[in-house]
Amino acid sequence: MSRRVPAVLTAALLAHALPAATWLAPVRRLTPRTAGRGGPRHVALTLDDGPDAHSTPLSLDELARLGCHATFFVLGTMLHRAPWVGGRIAADGHEIAVHGWRHDNTLMTRPGRVTAEIRDTVHLIEDVCGVTPSWYRPPYGALSTEAMVAARRNGLRPVLWTAWGKDWTASATPSSVLQTLAPGLKGGATLLLHDSDITSAPNAWKSTLGALPEVVAECRAADLAVGPLRDHGVHP
Repeated sequence: MSRRVPAVLTAALLAHALPAATWLAPVRRLTPRTAGRGGPRHVALTLDDGPDAHSTPLSLDELARLGCHATFFVLGTMLHRAPWVGGRIAADGHEIAVHGWRHDNTLMTRPGRVTAEIRDTVHLIEDVCGVTPSWYRPPYGALSTEAMVAARRNGLRPVLWTAWGKDWTASATPSSVLQTLAPGLKGGATLLLHDSDITSAPNAWKSTLGALPEVVAECRAADLAVGPLRDHGVHP
């Protein structure tokens, strides 16, 4: 019995953590739906960790200038602090999705909390923004079994990314963000960027803001449309 209990516990932990393997790029290539692989003439632009009362409106201004829409993966805590910014995201025609209530690793969270917080974030988005979200991206890309099941129960499709800009670091610049993204700026790509520095180096969002015009220009020069996940053609 004493040997069996650890074996059962190990199996349970593995089952809990197995979906998190999609964080690894080679695994994501084998799971194109989870990675957010879309149509060959479209690039999905996604922004995480907002809405931030200071930085997100500047991102919205720049996107409006570029004539481009995006998907904003919001945190419930941030939306609760700045509901008017969430309202503007929706009013400006962008897509709002769920990033969680807090920026916690779902693999390290006590059982039941992720389920409750995904539900609470969905309800807050509906109440504040007047829209029902369709997508869920776990913080750090760590997709636990509980998070995956909870997302599905709330009508959300888990999605990660195919390319990121590493825009959360203190050393990031608009040029470094564009250079890091460049190999992944292809048709069907889902780009991961941030409109808030709540979990990043202070003012890291400025690197993303500065890179947005070139990212969009590079895609358009390749005859690729840039927009939100709802237009991306990710297979169900």
